[in-house]
Amino acid sequence: MKTRFILKRMYRKKSVIFFTIILAIILFAVIAAPLIAPNDIYKTDLLNRFAPPSAQFPFGTDELGRCIFSRILFGGRASLTYALIATTVAAIIGTTIGMISGYKGGRVDGLIMRICDIMYSFPHLVITLVIVAILGSGIYNILIAMLVTQWLYYARMSRGMTMDIRNQNFVAAARSNGSSTAKIIFKHILPNIVPQMIALTTIDFGHTILTISGLSFLGLGVQPPSPEWGALINSARAFIYTDIQMILWPGLMILLVVLSVNVIGDNLRDALDMKMN
Repeated sequence: MKTRFILKRMYRKKSVIFFTIILAIILFAVIAAPLIAPNDIYKTDLLNRFAPPSAQFPFGTDELGRCIFSRILFGGRASLTYALIATTVAAIIGTTIGMISGYKGGRVDGLIMRICDIMYSFPHLVITLVIVAILGSGIYNILIAMLVTQWLYYARMSRGMTMDIRNQNFVAAARSNGSSTAKIIFKHILPNIVPQMIALTTIDFGHTILTISGLSFLGLGVQPPSPEWGALINSARAFIYTDIQMILWPGLMILLVVLSVNVIGDNLRDALDMKMN
């Protein structure tokens, strides 16, 4: 499956190009936040509360006179970094478990799938909230709670694809040559399912950002005064009628990033399906 063919299929639509550019701009701004941010994100100035946008404060100031633009940039670093960590770790764990389950079959597969079925029977948000209630609030406990449920998506998909691949000739040849289970899984099966798993990871990344931001909005994730998009919306809701820009900008950032990764992920999945068909 050639990467060039997949990308060509993806970027035939102008919407994909547009949202890729939007996402690239946001990612660049977030990564370069220490260089771009015009003000200290923790510096308060009560005499300059709710200041309108200006050269010094491009998005104005909040209830404590802090630069909203600077806090948006550093808040994006927190939101995107934590979402990337949660998605990547969940993808690695879930894909590995799914490949083992699909390749081994039998009791191993049955046990893993029963665990998945039990966990799927409960709303994942409820499980996350229960775990956070036990461990306590904080972003790291949020990440642990999300990993407990998030690996299921990857396990189910990788299992199904592994079951389709395990009886193919190249896997049978590797097995007859005495290759170990680990070698067959990671050398022969994994490369054939990586593109589809990347598509799933891309789409799930947007969902993870929403979950982390939502839990921070509830006060369970990143704690003030550290900036994070969901936490910024939470602190701004009391001033929605006083200064709407405080809630507008972090909300817009979440919308643009999630919409961008969903559009890119959906088109990547479609391009992969067209190639396979």
